[in-house]
Amino acid sequence: MLEDNEYSQKSYFRYRGTPKDIPSQLWIRHPQTGALLIRRQLEDNGWVDPKSGYHFPIGAQRRIQILVDLESFQAQDEELISYDPLNFSEKIDYAQKLVENQKKTGLTEAVLCGSACMDGMKVELAVMDFRFLGASMGSVVGERITRTIERGLEKGHPVIIISASGGARMYEGILSLMQMAKTAAALARLGEHKIPFISVLTHPTTGGVTASFATLGDIILAEPGALIGFAGPRVIEKTTGQKLPSGFQTAEFLLEHGLIDQIVPRNELRDRLIYFLKVLFYKDKIAI
Repeated sequence: MLEDNEYSQKSYFRYRGTPKDIPSQLWIRHPQTGALLIRRQLEDNGWVDPKSGYHFPIGAQRRIQILVDLESFQAQDEELISYDPLNFSEKIDYAQKLVENQKKTGLTEAVLCGSACMDGMKVELAVMDFRFLGASMGSVVGERITRTIERGLEKGHPVIIISASGGARMYEGILSLMQMAKTAAALARLGEHKIPFISVLTHPTTGGVTASFATLGDIILAEPGALIGFAGPRVIEKTTGQKLPSGFQTAEFLLEHGLIDQIVPRNELRDRLIYFLKVLFYKDKIAI
């Protein structure tokens, strides 16, 4: 995870020459336009290009830094670690893949869960990280998300889940698919007690995650341009026998057709979540 003080202001302002004169650790190339962007400016803007609005992929740790009050996040359920229940083996064994992804991301699983504050309001938070096996939902991911929801129910705190996933973790077979029902059942109990659940869909959110908790929010938000769907276009066309409209799995298309409530740029998300928390639950925090 990049530290906020990784690049000093002094070094940031020192380099104003041609791209070849700028150290590579100070800039990053836009994947769509090829333009050179100053890394510090992107960090300050939540890794969103201010000109094009392109949202760079970021990890769970970075998302949490952007969203919650400073030093308020307390991680939970880190002791829950995946194992290989099916002894799944291909070119690289599942158990080995888990170790490699833990080293690569610094995470123990594909979702980082915990308790935090936003503008002083307590929330239970789960943030998925696509770098870890495509943030696929295995038994531990499902259990961590379920426990996050149950903590919200126990403590009376709103629940926020930031989704980014390729779907079910098929290395675990039916055990992975069972997480869809488990997380949905936990949210049903939360709803019975009138405790809000806000779902935020980022790029990409697909498969069993979309078909379960990600689309069960009292409010569903999405980042601009996010890919959101269940199956791929070819599978859907083959199943339905119909030609699909262009861009039908984008956040913008889904907003137009009523599946999500709002599209919110990442650098505006914290303020928007705080607003909804006050309106839905912490009404005493609304300024009169």
